[in-house]
Amino acid sequence: MPRLTRLLLSLIALSFAGVAQAADLTVTIRDSNGRPVENAVVIADAGGRDAPSPQHFTINQRDMKFVPYVLVIPAGSTVEFGNLDPYRHHVYSFSPAKKFELKLFGQGETRPVRFDTAGLVSIGCNIHDSMQAFIQVVDTPFARKTDEAGRVTLRGVPAGVRQVRVYHPLLRAPGNQMVVAVDPSRDATATVTVRLRRPAPAHHDY
Repeated sequence: MPRLTRLLLSLIALSFAGVAQAADLTVTIRDSNGRPVENAVVIADAGGRDAPSPQHFTINQRDMKFVPYVLVIPAGSTVEFGNLDPYRHHVYSFSPAKKFELKLFGQGETRPVRFDTAGLVSIGCNIHDSMQAFIQVVDTPFARKTDEAGRVTLRGVPAGVRQVRVYHPLLRAPGNQMVVAVDPSRDATATVTVRLRRPAPAHHDY
């Protein structure tokens, strides 16, 4: 068999082996009292993997809150900020990953913002200080947020991944983030216990 043919067959075999070793990983996040933690972002950094395609998302201002509170988006995506309240909002961020300002806009109006750089973007309202939201901009396909049961499943995680990053706005850790050791090739599930700060009391400053 010619040397080039053997080389090609070896590369194909390695490619199939890499695919076979990929595994789904389900992570459950609980607080120190054993309660499920919703809106925790779990990220597995896998070098060499194609970044997910940009998409279009929506964050609404409704009942003096940003909905959703936490959003995970691929880099390059656009978020449409819509005001569903009967009073005006002024949305802004000073985060290094995306600094922007959407000056006062009223009920029924929308404003788009494009997020090109991976990183965390903290969102606020310049009129209503109690309003907060957080956008995790990612350049990996292995990033999602937990549901009401505190659970998230990352599909097809490469076997070489040995840790995930866990983020939550109230997590007691530097940058509200911690690194957790995992082994998707051996364990299909992992449970992580985190300590959370108390949320700030909500108040309505119309």
